[in-house]
Amino acid sequence: QVQLVESGGGLVQAGGSLTLSCIASGRGFSTYSVGWFRQAPGKGREFVGVINWSGETTYYAESLKGRFTISRDNDKSTAFLRADSLKPDDTAIYYCAADWASISTKEGDYDSWGQGTQVTVAS
Repeated sequence: QVQLVESGGGLVQAGGSLTLSCIASGRGFSTYSVGWFRQAPGKGREFVGVINWSGETTYYAESLKGRFTISRDNDKSTAFLRADSLKPDDTAIYYCAADWASISTKEGDYDSWGQGTQVTVAS
């Protein structure tokens, strides 16, 4: 099982961009798909997108498609979430998670989670 740590969050102005990193430790990162989720204040956790083990396949929440891009570098055991054209509604804690068995939109399918990184978008 892998352990995950997110970084790169912070305060950004509306319309700006941010790239979050998810660094894995432990064995086998390249065999896991990596999903990104977010949780806004007072709301449940929301699926953002996922990338498969090789990086060849990505899938995004329909409402976020076109503004969010997921990539990975297996040599560095790191996955990335780039967010463009940020809006105040994107303010949330962003989490990465690893899933060994599948590429999934469901948080219950993920085996390991990071602690989250706060993204705040100012209007």
